Amino acid sequence: MGAGAIGLWLGGRLAAAGLPVEFVGRPRVLDPIARDGLALSDMDGFDARVPAAALSLHDHVPRADEAPAPALVLLCVKSGATAAAAAELAAALPAGTPVISMQNGLHNAQVARDAAPSLHVLSGMVPYNIALLSPTAAHRGSGGVLAVQDDEVTRAWAPVFASAGLPWQRHADFRAVQWAKLLLNLNNPVNALSGLPLKAQLLDADLRRSTAMLMSEALSLLKAAGLPLAKLTPLPPRTVPWVLRLPTPLFRAVASRMLAIDDRARSSMADDLAQGRATEVRQLCGEVVRLAMAQGLAAPLNAKMIELVEQAPAREHPWPGAALRLALRAAAAPRASSTRSFARRKGPRQPPSAGTH
Repeated sequence: MGAGAIGLWLGGRLAAAGLPVEFVGRPRVLDPIARDGLALSDMDGFDARVPAAALSLHDHVPRADEAPAPALVLLCVKSGATAAAAAELAAALPAGTPVISMQNGLHNAQVARDAAPSLHVLSGMVPYNIALLSPTAAHRGSGGVLAVQDDEVTRAWAPVFASAGLPWQRHADFRAVQWAKLLLNLNNPVNALSGLPLKAQLLDADLRRSTAMLMSEALSLLKAAGLPLAKLTPLPPRTVPWVLRLPTPLFRAVASRMLAIDDRARSSMADDLAQGRATEVRQLCGEVVRLAMAQGLAAPLNAKMIELVEQAPAREHPWPGAALRLALRAAAAPRASSTRSFARRKGPRQPPSAGTH
């Protein structure tokens, strides 16, 4: 449900493995595939084509007279479309149909549950980048393993997905997985504003440090809230900003796995900006801002990034790394000035309390 880059990749791999898959998406996406089929490739050498005749494509959830009720639904729409998509599924599918939300952000599974209480909605997470190299070609440009909420449904389906080249790990504490993925996704708006492919963006020291600033702000808030983070990469989550701040030669040496990205990979937010679509910046940076507000704090860097992404369509050129870093530093300046003023009022001889620190 939602045949964009992620939906086409996941559904395409299942279809290439011989499973019957119904794709639901917009005609502008599905029409070229209905004519030419779907090409699938990845950075590890996988290369396959599913012919058009083997694909079942729909612009709506199929009715009972159009296709058998699905045994499993992968919900892959953008966050803003979650409620409507879930309601459409609930209107067409039997009660109890399992649905796995394979979406960014923290709350899509709950939004889907609220909109479709008759369905069995679970959380999932896609760690890798999928780029549409053409209207009929989906390419995985980075590594990782799918993550899903531990449940009897995901336990039963694990061998099927593994046999299709889509292995997953099950997690009991999925909120820790979602926050860890969101932390990594704070690079998405930086990538989108840069106008660069992901690998080239990560080799720009100023752009890396811009991402590190966003992550550090989020990590401070997560620590204050006592929220755990799952380990999704070889690096522990709290060391990632430190690595991003390294000089580029050291970064290349230390973060070789982070740079194991296809030269063609880019963030989905970059695609959304390039095509004039609404982005998910409020489901990423906005979550950090909401976490801050819940604690009576502020997240000026992530708030500034929302502003910059939403103003980007009116901007003539991409953001150079140095300019973006300066814009974020300026957004943090009022908080820093307030801290300095507080220190001056207290005076140098009066040590700060632990709470002040």
